[in-house]
This record gives sequence, structure tokens and C-alpha cells, in this order.
Amino acid sequence: MGRIRGPASRRPGRPGRRQVTRDDGLDVAGLQRRLAGFAAARGWEPYHTPKNLAAALSVEAAELVEIFQWLTPEESAAVMEDPESAHRVRDEAADVLAYLLQFCEVLGVDVLEALRDKIDRNERRFPAP
Repeated sequence: MGRIRGPASRRPGRPGRRQVTRDDGLDVAGLQRRLAGFAAARGWEPYHTPKNLAAALSVEAAELVEIFQWLTPEESAAVMEDPESAHRVRDEAADVLAYLLQFCEVLGVDVLEALRDKIDRNERRFPAP
């Protein structure tokens, strides 16, 4: 996995949108373009409404939870040691991220900026002792 480089550059054509690029060229905007292209090529765009994407995100998150549902804390900490379980976790995490990125793209939310702002608010709300 590549490291994230900084500082983030502005994405052309989208004011306020930042692009974070990893050393291997993987970036949020590029992933969003691939996901949008995938949906467009299959005629799925009419179904990619905020409501539908939020519902799909919830379903995929539930599928991730299902993997851990009846595991002990020790078993859940070791889930990535089993190749089959690790594959399922990676697939479901990817599904969650894919729907989150599509949801943010449809609504024009800069997910990295939103996360940074939320962390900033939480640091003020819950100061370290």
C-alpha cells in the first residue's frame, strides 16, 4: 500500500475539492471517476440517488458487521489471519468505501475535507486529558 503524499492539491474544475494521491497514483477523485464510469457503462446512473446510495452503504456496512457478529473480541482481533475471512473483510470494506465515495460524489461532498473538519470538531469537543 502506498503512502499518502501531501500537501493535497486542488482538483481542477471543482472548486474546493482536494486531491490526495498515494505514491502508487491511487486517489479519491480517480476512484470516484472509475466508480461513476462503471455505473454509467451499465446504465445505473438513474439509480444512484442519495437515498439509494445511502441505503446501499448501510447494507454493505451491515454485511461487514455480520462477519464479526458472533466473534469474541479475541477472534475479531485475529480475523485477518484466516485468508477466507480476510478476503471477506477486504471485500465488504471495499463495498462500504465504494458506496461512500459514490454518495459523496453525487452530493458534492469532499469526503477528505469533511473527515478533517469532523476530526477537528471532535478534538475540540473531546480534548485529550
